[in-house]
Amino acid sequence: MLAPMRGATAVALTELEREIDAPGGGLDRLRLVRIPFVPEVRLHLAEDAIVWWARMEAHAGHALPPPYWASVWAGGQALARHLLDHPDLAAGRRVLDLAAGSGLVAIAAALAGAERVVANDIDPYAVAAVTVNARANRVTVAATGGDLLDSDPAGVDLLVAGDVLYDEAMAARVLPFLRRAAATGADVLVGDPGRGHLPPDVLAAVASYPVPTTEPAVDSPVRRVQVLRPR
Repeated sequence: MLAPMRGATAVALTELEREIDAPGGGLDRLRLVRIPFVPEVRLHLAEDAIVWWARMEAHAGHALPPPYWASVWAGGQALARHLLDHPDLAAGRRVLDLAAGSGLVAIAAALAGAERVVANDIDPYAVAAVTVNARANRVTVAATGGDLLDSDPAGVDLLVAGDVLYDEAMAARVLPFLRRAAATGADVLVGDPGRGHLPPDVLAAVASYPVPTTEPAVDSPVRRVQVLRPR
């Protein structure tokens, strides 16, 4: 049985559940949709994440974190597809989805037969989104908050991280964490659409996918995404 949510995450979960149950449609609403590249999974996503964000900030009366969880990103789609196509990577294993966002990769790991899946994100709304999305897909995922990057990974057989190398500063924090996880014996898989913040000779490609673009502010209809692991 999962522990009850508290504090900011409990508030975020209440807000998302209210949004999901609200009648009507439009650009500022969440919809439960199948993911084009991973049709086995459905997620609650915003028709337009920026418009949804603006309305929610107006409702809250204060700034909210950018709703990265309300869009589905290319790196996560590639990782989720890879896990579902190669279920032996996750089956029977303890999986950690780092910077989980919507929880797409965590849900894919659960569908692939993982023994336990933990999805971590620093945004309380992302933790809440993982909760409602796991529920929609009828899988069990433990959603947790907090910044893990300065810790030492433990009790993890497979660490997955999609779209975490989005700027140089974040890459500088994430890569040492991934190396420490690999040093414990965990398998590490990263989904990256080539944003240019990966130092050479750190990760090696194990697969490449042409992922339909659904994220905002990308002109190309398809992005080439690699699934990578530490060398």
